[in-house]
Amino acid sequence: MSSLSGYQTKHREALLDLALRAWSRVFPELKQSVPTFVYECFWPQGWETRQYTDLARLLDEESENIDVAIIGKKPVGWMCTRIHREDKMLEIFVLVVDPNHQRQGIGKSLLDQAKERAKRSGMSMIMVETGDDPGHLPARGFYEDRAFERWPVARYFLNLHD
Repeated sequence: MSSLSGYQTKHREALLDLALRAWSRVFPELKQSVPTFVYECFWPQGWETRQYTDLARLLDEESENIDVAIIGKKPVGWMCTRIHREDKMLEIFVLVVDPNHQRQGIGKSLLDQAKERAKRSGMSMIMVETGDDPGHLPARGFYEDRAFERWPVARYFLNLHD
C-alpha cells in the first residue's frame, strides 16, 4: 500500500518521468483521434517536450498543490489540485499513476485526498477533465466508476493554414 506525502523537490525528476511513462500509452491514440493541425499546434516539438515543460513548471510553481503517493521511498503517483473559490470547486489538474502500479488503489488514494481537501476548503464539487479519445478510456472509466458525472463539452478548431 502507498502512503501520501506533500511534494519534495527530490522527487521532481521521478514525477516527471512517471508522467511521461504513464502518458506514453495515451498520446499515440490521441494523435490518431485529433486533426493533424491541432496535434501539431499543441505539440510542435513532440508531446514529451511539451508535457515535460508544462509539468516541470507546475511542480516548480505550485508545489503546495501537489500530493505524492509513495511505496517504500519511490514515488508511484501524484496529483495537482487547484481550488476555485468562485465556483466552490476543487479541480484535479493532474492525476497520474505509474503504469507498473495502476489498479492497486493509488489513484483512489489520491482521489480520496482531493475529496478531503475539497471538504476542508468548503468546496461543493470536484472537477476533472480528460480526453474523449480511445487513449483516455481508462481514465474516463476510473472517474465514472467513482460517481463523477460527465458534462458534455464540444471543442472546435479551425485550421487557418488551409
